[in-house]
Amino acid sequence: MKRVEATGKSVEEAVRKSLVTLGVSEDRVKVTVLEQPSKGLFGLIGAKEARVQLELLPDGVDHAVAFLQEVTNAMHSTVEIVRDDSGDDVLINLSGANLGMLIGRRGQTLDALQYLANIVANRHSDRHLRIVLDAEQFRQRRRETLEALSDRMALRAVKTRKDIVLEPMSASERKIIHAKLQGHPNVRTYSQGDEPNRCVVIAIK
Repeated sequence: MKRVEATGKSVEEAVRKSLVTLGVSEDRVKVTVLEQPSKGLFGLIGAKEARVQLELLPDGVDHAVAFLQEVTNAMHSTVEIVRDDSGDDVLINLSGANLGMLIGRRGQTLDALQYLANIVANRHSDRHLRIVLDAEQFRQRRRETLEALSDRMALRAVKTRKDIVLEPMSASERKIIHAKLQGHPNVRTYSQGDEPNRCVVIAIK
């Protein structure tokens, strides 16, 4: 765990300095007072500042990262795991060789790992976390593939005047199809069927 030390005229001041350094709130740290402040002789000679150590406690995302590390190790896959907390969602990216096994067919294994990582993270968090798990920009490539598929199938539906039923997809992938064709002048989309075989229908308006 990450630790920092700081000094101040009071324990409270030293703690505030450390919190600024870590960029977190006090509920995310364990505070250890290493030295109490003392005024010294006549309040001047030998005066000492307070000295504290703050240890950053693991949060839900840390637990999710540890879980993913255990899984990838068990699969004998050497993977670098990097987290990005800069957005509303927490992005965890996997990079390394032979990621195909972790991604799976159409990202099904990656989706399953993402689902489990969210469970682990929220079990160890007092606020709701949404983790998006990616591997070497697979999500972006998959989005582009689905958007291109949407355009092709919409064109086919218009040409043939027949509804097109796409293959079963996850809820997140169906959402991409719906969003892409939402403003299309000639077709509309809806989902049908039950999970895990629920699919998108591209229908003529």
